[in-house]
Amino acid sequence: MSRVPGVRRGPAGPPVPLVAVAHGSRDPRAAATVEELLEAVRRTRPDLPVRVAYLDHAPPTLAGALSGLAEAAVLPLLLTEAYHSRVDIPGALAEVAARHPRLRVHRGATLGPHPLLTAALERRLAEAGVPAGDPETAVVLVSAGSSDPRANATVARIARAWARPGWWPATAAYASAAAPAPEEEVRRLLAAGAPRVAVAPYLLAPGLFADRVRTRTLAAGACAVAGVLGAAPEVAAVLLERYGQAVRGTEAPVAATA
Repeated sequence: MSRVPGVRRGPAGPPVPLVAVAHGSRDPRAAATVEELLEAVRRTRPDLPVRVAYLDHAPPTLAGALSGLAEAAVLPLLLTEAYHSRVDIPGALAEVAARHPRLRVHRGATLGPHPLLTAALERRLAEAGVPAGDPETAVVLVSAGSSDPRANATVARIARAWARPGWWPATAAYASAAAPAPEEEVRRLLAAGAPRVAVAPYLLAPGLFADRVRTRTLAAGACAVAGVLGAAPEVAAVLLERYGQAVRGTEAPVAATA
């Protein structure tokens, strides 16, 4: 059985429960994808208690997911640091702390950026028929977009770093809140001479943004649109890595983490 180094265990050896916090969506496919991802984590670590919470649109809340626990590792199922990870999750934890001051929480980092997520993007492109590093294909990396320019800059850096000899450079686009829009970037690259343009959604789950990106970029001339990251094995591995980092960190009361 695999073990995460540094996990504190009681006399019976139970690891600190993992509580994964997703954004939440009215689209049932999103929750189904999150559960598929967490099932992959459970298969890898059958000894690890895993719970889910949602910030909006779906139960349980973070307070509900933490109910009955004395200690937990709270991990954002988010791809970049932005409003939800900087404000919403700390705010929710502060509310829980007011009612349960003895609860101890290890706050984890967002999933991205991480090299394994780039590997997951390449997996999804390959599944869509686009081999990684095809010199005839430019790739548009599409995130949801954020009102926080730091999050958008992070996605742009991921795109710039996602390069191999002979590739067309990968470029970033945003489904909302920032420019360029994905379909605009597809048209720009085709006009610049790219023989083909493929789209790689930097999105965790299906929903409105993923559907809109697919429809609009194919209409703009994209040759392929990859699937969302979803329950790719690389994503599950990153989540477990973030868990290990969280539980090895300095322990603090939940109130102090907000």
